[in-house]
Amino acid sequence: MIDIRRILAIPAVYKLSRQIVWSPQNFSSYVDTYIKPKPGERMLDIGCGTADIVDYLHDVDYLGIDISQMYIDLATKRFGHRARFRCSSATGNPIEGEGPFDIVLAQGVLHHLNDDDAKALLRLAQGALKPGGRLITLDGCYINGQPWIAKYLLSKDRGKHVRPPEEYVKLASGFFSNIGTSIREDLLRFPYTLVIMECSN
Repeated sequence: MIDIRRILAIPAVYKLSRQIVWSPQNFSSYVDTYIKPKPGERMLDIGCGTADIVDYLHDVDYLGIDISQMYIDLATKRFGHRARFRCSSATGNPIEGEGPFDIVLAQGVLHHLNDDDAKALLRLAQGALKPGGRLITLDGCYINGQPWIAKYLLSKDRGKHVRPPEEYVKLASGFFSNIGTSIREDLLRFPYTLVIMECSN
């Protein structure tokens, strides 16, 4: 049997898979609608992967962290002239000497983490943000009445902790007082249900 997780651990394959899944127009729309970066803002991207988002950011102070050294090496090769990267998990103190940040991103991360690890990431995000700063998360989710193909694809996701939206909110509510959610089924090139959280204090 093909081990899709091992295949996607190869940076070039991971990058190609993102290009297949996201159209440039939809990803640009996602960035403009939810992240809304402003010149000069400081941004922390937890689980940045190969940092494809840097192509859509302009004049921000960007720090990406990821647990995969191969992903970090590729991100540094592509964007090291305009962004900074560290190989680290979200536990411990991966941003020592950095921060605070205007925006923290965790895109496609929480559904890979069990509750304890998700709480560690949310605690890191909370501590890394400036007053009034925002955490933006994006993850697959289960909702009532979603197309069967979306539910099937979510069941095959590499992340083993895909949750209903209210469970993501419950996790975040332990760290943030203001949590807004958007459910989107039109961002990817195929049927897929995503929940976007915007969290602040």
